[in-house]
Amino acid sequence: MQTDYISYIRYWIEENFSDDKSRHIFGVCETAKFLARHYNADENKAEIAALFHDMFKDITDEELKDYAKNLGLEEKYQNNINLAHSKIASAIMASDYNISDKDILNAVKYHTTGRAGMSLLEKIIFIADVIEPGRDYPGVEEVRELVYKDLDAACLRAMKNSVEHVTKKGALLDEDTLRAIEDLKSN
Repeated sequence: MQTDYISYIRYWIEENFSDDKSRHIFGVCETAKFLARHYNADENKAEIAALFHDMFKDITDEELKDYAKNLGLEEKYQNNINLAHSKIASAIMASDYNISDKDILNAVKYHTTGRAGMSLLEKIIFIADVIEPGRDYPGVEEVRELVYKDLDAACLRAMKNSVEHVTKKGALLDEDTLRAIEDLKSN
């Protein structure tokens, strides 16, 4: 991706999202770029995926239903923005922005849940979203400490924290997270 394209997306985010949402997206972006350098991953891909990761997080319920229907998303995503926004963003990146790099698309698609067989970029985007500087929740410091020592261990800890949180809330737990946990445990 060209720098001017990234500049345009950054500008679009600043103009269309709240200060809090922009701060989060840019925090994930800077964290992802730093982790990409740390783990010798493609920093440009990390930046693109991070910029797109929450593009559809704040859509209305009606927009969610339209996207879910038009994109053929599974029923479990049709009324769940927390799980659906990543799937929508990945699909729109491919269709409207002509992004065809499967690693970037999967990094966005699975940044909320993780999945078995995650690539390095997928792990970086997943964990950057979890530990960006604006995040403040029980267990975040432990994950932040782990991330520079062992990326897999950090992802595993974050996913276990997520399972606990989602279970306590009584929300839908995506099977991809459970499969990701088992996969990370077996590595």
